[in-house]
Amino acid sequence: MFKKILIANRGEIACRVAATAQRLGVRTVAVYSDADADARHVRACDEAVHVGGNAPRESYLQWQRIIDAALATGAQAIHPGYGFLSENEAFARACGDAGLVFIGPPASAIAAMGSKSAAKALMEKAGVPLVPGYHGDDNTPVFLAAQAAKIGYPVLIKASAGGGGKGMRRVDRAEDFEAALASCQREAQASFGNAQVLVERYVTRPRHIEIQVFGDSHGNVIHLGERDCSVQRRHQKVLEESPAPGLSAARRAEMGAAAVAAAQAVGYVGAGTVEFVAEELDDGDIRAYFMEMNTRLQVEHPVTEAVTALDLVEWQLRVAGGEPLPLTQDQVTLRGHAIEARICAENPDADFLPATGTLHVARWPEHVAFTRSPGDGRLARVDSGVREGDAISPHYDSMIAKLIVWGETRAQALARLDAALQATHIMGLATNVAFLRRVVGSHAFATADLDTALIQREHAAIFEAPPLPPELAAGAVAAHVLAAEAALEDADPWSRRDGWRMHGGAARLLHLEHLGQPLLLRLERRHDGSTRIGIGDSHWPFAARALGGGRHELWLGEARLTVTVHAHGDDYAVFTATGSARLSDHDPLLRAGAGAAEGRLTAPMPGKVVGFLAQVGDRVLRGQALAVMEAMKMEHTINAPHDGVVEELLYAAGDQVAEGGELLRLGK
Repeated sequence: MFKKILIANRGEIACRVAATAQRLGVRTVAVYSDADADARHVRACDEAVHVGGNAPRESYLQWQRIIDAALATGAQAIHPGYGFLSENEAFARACGDAGLVFIGPPASAIAAMGSKSAAKALMEKAGVPLVPGYHGDDNTPVFLAAQAAKIGYPVLIKASAGGGGKGMRRVDRAEDFEAALASCQREAQASFGNAQVLVERYVTRPRHIEIQVFGDSHGNVIHLGERDCSVQRRHQKVLEESPAPGLSAARRAEMGAAAVAAAQAVGYVGAGTVEFVAEELDDGDIRAYFMEMNTRLQVEHPVTEAVTALDLVEWQLRVAGGEPLPLTQDQVTLRGHAIEARICAENPDADFLPATGTLHVARWPEHVAFTRSPGDGRLARVDSGVREGDAISPHYDSMIAKLIVWGETRAQALARLDAALQATHIMGLATNVAFLRRVVGSHAFATADLDTALIQREHAAIFEAPPLPPELAAGAVAAHVLAAEAALEDADPWSRRDGWRMHGGAARLLHLEHLGQPLLLRLERRHDGSTRIGIGDSHWPFAARALGGGRHELWLGEARLTVTVHAHGDDYAVFTATGSARLSDHDPLLRAGAGAAEGRLTAPMPGKVVGFLAQVGDRVLRGQALAVMEAMKMEHTINAPHDGVVEELLYAAGDQVAEGGELLRLGK
């Protein structure tokens, strides 16, 4: 076993690797950028070395600095995590040349499988079924457009060297191909340093199923079951589970054997994932096509750990140290069902636009930071690289945490996941937590009617769910305000502000804002000591009791329920068993002057201007694409808020823009 390793990554995966290393008595070295100087992964390791500026290309992709840091600190090996340098052949070779162990597959295996195009060619020779498409080296736009027409629309453009949905676009029409190709190549170059793409037929109603494989340096290769990763948005995974629902034992064995054969074909060592795209046949079974091999640990590896009760990072360290695999294929057992939800800083109602900001509140369900044993009595496992008070920046991925649950059955795991999401309270920026609850509760997911278009198919149920009733949200805020005031008062009855009067009652107004609309709340304290709450013409009997920790018991009319309210400045976040809401103190005078800014074309998040799609003097229509920005390693198109004429472009391609910055002036 190694005595010291360097973790060439950041965020939750760096914390995850550090947790296992420290359990095994292995010292750890972190690397960090300017933006990550006080990050959680830096504090989680025994030592830390600064490697550059905020952007990954200035820090986490500077592999010579990382190797120098490993040598300077006496590390014997480098764990690359996932993303960044984890599938970089040159980095793996450079580690070996420097006398360091690369905790991953041989550089030759990365070369063989790291390129989607090369991997597909290898699999084709081995007789593994492939999705029809073009996987060659000619990436000229005219040639690729001709290949797309030959394949037949819809087609999928994919970055050859990447993953995680970056550099990937579905194209339904020939006239959209050129713009989609250019966007894919820009994303691929920015994320992976390689603009090469492939084009293949888009499989209708596809399922994304992957097999976890593991090999050692003694020639042993096994698989640890499969994961279904079909629920995706923007070609990025949202929910992952193991085992894959509805997969027959025969098909599972067939796919496992194919994955092992693929790994053996390239002399694979360490953890890897062989991914398949599957489509349902008329008889209910599925046909699986080889899609790609990820020569690294996957984001969703915890669900495999949950059903196997194994620590895959420990396996990585032992195998990299020359030990044989701890188990044979016959000794691998799977128990129960596990599901992982990716909690991200994004706004699902705005096409999953990334969000930045400070985590003023980050409260998780009862959990254990890392466990190898399923069913340990805890509600959930939470893997995260951030803490309450940390800022989510535009420089890196939008994932805040991974929430993993396990159950004896899929139904039990679903119930536990919903309960864990309900207990997840985040305030300070937009997240997808409420969205995840609606996906988990959708009929399609509950019945395992899975494919990569599930979110679009269930759009009405997922995106058009009724919001938390305003009277309930306002009542929760009222309870919180009253409890906060009561806590500050002393026992002197003449100093109390509970509304008591010697004669008659008293009323108090709270000016709030909910879903962008003003909400006037009237609290009436009657002479008999009872309280009523009023919104508009509606009134209800009201009572509240503080339970501590922001929790309150409410009586609103005939309803009795428990709510949690978190406050920060003028903002309130309300959480109940059925949903959540955001409210804020509302100043009518400030709101009256806000209308002047409406209709401007502003940056919805901090990021870099990729380019403008209109010029000064152009007349444009509402909804027309006018600008492209890059944030959190993804491109985002900004559309015209109204009809008008472009009067001035206020930035140039490559410029950094703050959130809310006006991109261009659009006249009437």
